[in-house]
Amino acid sequence: MGAEVSVVMAQINTVVGDIDGNTRAIVAAVDKARQQGAHLILFPELALTGYPPEDLLLRPSLEIRIGNALQQLCEHSRDIAVLVGLPLHKNGKLYNAAALLRDGALEAVYCKHQLPNYRVFDEVRYFQSGSDALVFDLNGVRMGVTVCEDIWSPDPAAKAVAAGAQVLLNLNASPFHVGKQAEREATVAKRCAENAVPVLYVNMVGAQDELVFDGGSFAMAANGELRMRAGHLDEQLLTATLSSDGKMCDVAAGEIANEPAELASIYDALVVGVRDYVNKNGFKGVVLGLSGGIDSALTLAIAVDALGADRVEAVMMPFKYTSTMSLEDAEEEASILGVRYSVMPIEPMFEAFTAALSEEFAGLAADKTEENMQARIRGVLLMSISNKKGYLVLTTGNKSEMAVGYSTLYGDMAGGFDVLKDVSKQRVFALSRFRNTLSPAIPQRVIDRPPSAELAPDQKDEDSLPPYDILDQILEHYIERDASAETIIAMGFNREEVERVVRLVDINEYKRRQAPIGTRVTERGFGRDRRYPITNRWKAGV
Repeated sequence: MGAEVSVVMAQINTVVGDIDGNTRAIVAAVDKARQQGAHLILFPELALTGYPPEDLLLRPSLEIRIGNALQQLCEHSRDIAVLVGLPLHKNGKLYNAAALLRDGALEAVYCKHQLPNYRVFDEVRYFQSGSDALVFDLNGVRMGVTVCEDIWSPDPAAKAVAAGAQVLLNLNASPFHVGKQAEREATVAKRCAENAVPVLYVNMVGAQDELVFDGGSFAMAANGELRMRAGHLDEQLLTATLSSDGKMCDVAAGEIANEPAELASIYDALVVGVRDYVNKNGFKGVVLGLSGGIDSALTLAIAVDALGADRVEAVMMPFKYTSTMSLEDAEEEASILGVRYSVMPIEPMFEAFTAALSEEFAGLAADKTEENMQARIRGVLLMSISNKKGYLVLTTGNKSEMAVGYSTLYGDMAGGFDVLKDVSKQRVFALSRFRNTLSPAIPQRVIDRPPSAELAPDQKDEDSLPPYDILDQILEHYIERDASAETIIAMGFNREEVERVVRLVDINEYKRRQAPIGTRVTERGFGRDRRYPITNRWKAGV
């Protein structure tokens, strides 16, 4: 006789360290799933603490807090089974675990086998590896448990199936980067093919510092066919119906949410990155310098889409080199998006600084010092507004600029969050054009004009840098692909340009180490997954 089981995948947005708040969110989802008649509800990896909890895992009170939360969740596991990710102490060791709660009690625990220790992950710092399979029976269906990285390796899935699993449940905290959903589904399809079992894959959503978790939870049949998928970046309870004939298990077809195109997925991730960073950290709103250029224009649009115009303030801080075009475009950007806008000329402050430094600078010609002074005055103004109003300063530097140090410490780098930190200049243009397909936001003239910092007369970015279409390709190969300078040159790029760009990347690590964090959208951003020493004599030629 066949068996049928209803399983809810809870794609939720947790807050790191808020064990009480996360527990309430989990309880609310359990109650909804029970009302829907579900037999089991799955939660993401480390849902109780949020991911990644980092050194909070080393706090002495962690075990007590997790114990209290588990007791609350056990009380809500009557008439429905709960599988939840959490850090769990066993025999003096800490594990990245999944706890099965049923009939008001903690029934079993699975400890993650594969601990990722690359890119943004450093789980070996905190956790011990598990080795045992967990398979449990629910209404006649044998279910095997895995956690996140386990599904990227053949062994944990094979071990669960060898122990009798007819379906695999995979709990995830898998962060977004371009193309990640396709990678997940291709990997899970391999596990399905190897083991001839379906897989239910639940992922969290929301942003944590530089990481964005994009959801995309899905159910896949034993033949690798996608049967249902939750939305991108949306909290959702996705219900899968499993049926078993006693030997084989199948999952019924359901709604498959569309996977957004590349630019849409990046833009949405940037919006969520800003929204969650601002809201989870309790800022009233944001303020940014609006220069009339494309980077600040795109940052403004993202901020408004994330928070609403009433929580965004833009400030134009012109100097004598600021063009009339920039003044007009900044005002138009602010008007289109409906944000509070003000103009604060910085020339009087610049003159005051120059006068104060006149003795110190006597006999010395003007140089980059005066350009940097302009940027630093603007940084002081924005940080003062931040302090006074409780607003977060959004910086507007893009990945190309961060890579080669085309930025000013304590100037345009002064702030709390860099929205475009992992967005190359070419992608800034593409995202700006994309944003305008949704509704007017960025004047076309801003997209068309040559980029300029306007810190000197008739200045253009490409006076100091290679053309962005060339620069961004070199940077992608060097930063994201770890290609050597010689390898990049062999691809056909100019030797002098490559060597100059690579040198600029290497010598500006000290700046990036002091830069604000920003949302990661590529496989290798400037943050957790690229940790280079500031003081070093490594030669990047080969």
